[in-house]
Amino acid sequence: MQTDTQEHRGAHGVLCEARPVRHYRRPVQRRLTAGERERVTLLFGGLTVRHDRLIQAGEEALGYRVGRVPTPTKADFQTGKENCDYGMCNPVYFTAGALVNHLRRLRDEEGLSAEQIVNDYAFVTAGSCGPCRFGAYASQYRLALRNSGFEGFRVITFQQRESLNQSGEEPGLSFDAAFFIALLNGLLMGDVLNELANQIRPYEVHPGETDRVFGEVMARLERRMRDRGAEAPTDRWWTPLAAHLAKAKPADTARFLDQFLGSAYIDTLKECAELIEEGIEVDYTRAKPLCKVTGEFWAQTTEGDGNFKMFSFLESQGAEALVEPLTTWLSYLLNQTRTKVLDECGLGANGNGNGSGALKRFRARVACRKRWAWFGTVQWLLHREYNRIRQALGGTAHPLVDQHLLQRLGHRYYNRRCGGGEGHLEVAKTIYYANHQLAHMILSLKPFGCMPSTQSDGAQAAVLADHPDILFLPVETSGEGDIDAYSRVLMALTEAKERCRDEFTACVSESGYTVEQIRAYCRDHAELRRPLQEIPRHDGVVGRAANFVMHVAERMRRDAEGGAR
Repeated sequence: MQTDTQEHRGAHGVLCEARPVRHYRRPVQRRLTAGERERVTLLFGGLTVRHDRLIQAGEEALGYRVGRVPTPTKADFQTGKENCDYGMCNPVYFTAGALVNHLRRLRDEEGLSAEQIVNDYAFVTAGSCGPCRFGAYASQYRLALRNSGFEGFRVITFQQRESLNQSGEEPGLSFDAAFFIALLNGLLMGDVLNELANQIRPYEVHPGETDRVFGEVMARLERRMRDRGAEAPTDRWWTPLAAHLAKAKPADTARFLDQFLGSAYIDTLKECAELIEEGIEVDYTRAKPLCKVTGEFWAQTTEGDGNFKMFSFLESQGAEALVEPLTTWLSYLLNQTRTKVLDECGLGANGNGNGSGALKRFRARVACRKRWAWFGTVQWLLHREYNRIRQALGGTAHPLVDQHLLQRLGHRYYNRRCGGGEGHLEVAKTIYYANHQLAHMILSLKPFGCMPSTQSDGAQAAVLADHPDILFLPVETSGEGDIDAYSRVLMALTEAKERCRDEFTACVSESGYTVEQIRAYCRDHAELRRPLQEIPRHDGVVGRAANFVMHVAERMRRDAEGGAR
């Protein structure tokens, strides 16, 4: 703080004594240096358990000491409210509280002093300068740490638009190709595994089987990620190509090529698919409504009290939850950047009135188009990697939705150039999943007072006016009030169950067989009890069970015709 003095007059114009004026200066955070890498533990957290575990394994393979902040609870929420500013949104309170309580456990249960914790730990998280309160998250984490006795604890952010600037001494955390590829692999595999687990568990014949098998799958993937190590293979055909393409950083280029041209994890993922197929028996004749979960990025992702443990609640009430992959948000950010680049093409390329020539304008347009094509290539590679992982794990998880399609669907109701949160995605996904018969019900979760999601809810009124058949329910999560939220969800879920039941009954009737006959046929054919079997979709049919009985009935008819011949 820089201190000056300033005289001021009181209410009656009397000259008062000079008081110091304290000008705000942003605190300078100690940098994490390379010499501290072997000592400092980097804490990650805030996503799902599978995401956090896979990210931890990937970064440990690079030589970092990594720890995980536990899934936030209501107690963490209260700790966050006590130590952060008023008026912040749930992700801040839950995440800050979980971090503070984790450090307190290190202090109180493991006997570390506050000084040791400050020196030997750091928190790595996403940062932003966006229009909503997301831009204040990192500063709130630092405030909560200071207020709880851990002043000086390092919070390291990697920005959405630019990497961390750590000049001077070699940084202890390098935001290089190896770091981001390990992070990307953890996100992609965590996305697909989460969807598969939520897709299979409601139909498991033996309760607890899905969690047990997926525990084995996670252990195998973690071992594979740690065994891979930090160095990219040097015996690939593209190694010389990497040296030719990037003479400055051939190792980074080699790692990128190995990721996108090689099969580092594909074989292991196929082994995991076999574990799932052999270890879980399902009964897809159980009719369960499909509930698509959308909303604010963090609220639709977390598995704890931050969204009232909504995924497990939906499942306990007889529904199948269709969760949103984090990769959708990454693809959205890339697509928004492409849109911005395209908008800016005309601004720089047309000159500024100073007589710039045609050649200069042409070069500016070419440079702009190259940037636009570059971000498009990155987006295509992201979708390609997601599909490779999805196919290796059986191919039953949904592919990523085309961002251009979502733009077209949502732009009429929510301008695609509006930033903050998920922008037009909440509106667009509601239309997409309803019109493509992918869900009986859309549940939008958001923190209390989230500005972008509140705007989306306002736009949803127009969406529902144009699409009255959509069953849409927005739910705000405030850290308290879970009973009220559950009550509202149950009312909407009752209607979703009726739609699902009517649909299932109609499909059984149309199939020409009874449910008992279909189940008897499944008992005689083990492949129909596999969790990763492909179930063809039928026009106008949403539910997994309804599509399944139509599929089995077609097989039964073919078998009957073959036997008759």
